[in-house]
Amino acid sequence: MSRARETSVFDDIAGPLFDVSAAGVREATAGAECRFLMEDDDGPVGVALAHPDDDPAEAELLALWVHPEHAGEGVIEELLSRLASSLTDRGTQVLRTGVPLDRPAVQEFYRSHRFSRRGRRHGPEGGEAVFVADVADLR
Repeated sequence: MSRARETSVFDDIAGPLFDVSAAGVREATAGAECRFLMEDDDGPVGVALAHPDDDPAEAELLALWVHPEHAGEGVIEELLSRLASSLTDRGTQVLRTGVPLDRPAVQEFYRSHRFSRRGRRHGPEGGEAVFVADVADLR
């Protein structure tokens, strides 16, 4: 899960992905195959990015971010629902993401949003727990 720190979205290994200005988010998401950006009058509120695998039955969740001022407002649920609808239209059945093994709070976040742990894989910072969700359950 991506985190916000002041004016940047960071990935799980603390590398900046993009700034959260309206222009920065639009630029960063422009090339993504499956993307959703939610904005209000003040700028970006949340973003979700996913990329279908070569086998379109699965897709990788690349980023899921909500501006801290909008946490708890249902933005995550709306983003996941929109993402699921788009992926369903492509024939995708499973959405997958990796979470560092030393991030139990992030793992719990995904469990609370209908993801379940499927196994492990090696990620940029070492071992990751792989979490999956049935796309139909996220709609």
